Amino acid sequence: MVSSCEFIAKFGSVEEEADESAFWMELIIESGLLKQQAVEPLHTEASELAKIMAKSRISASASLRQSKVRGK
Repeated sequence: MVSSCEFIAKFGSVEEEADESAFWMELIIESGLLKQQAVEPLHTEASELAKIMAKSRISASASLRQSKVRGK
């Protein structure tokens, strides 16, 4: 069973990986290795995933803090 802290940490790991993927796709586009039209949908998806994971991590962290304050 995964603890709440481990669950939140996994959100952070996924966020970092998605953000790094978006970074490399930006470099691919800027360097001209592939056409922007080929990479842009993947770049957008990676950026959106990073944002979703960041918000999920923040929400889960806040929920954990509130449950600790309540003594649960």
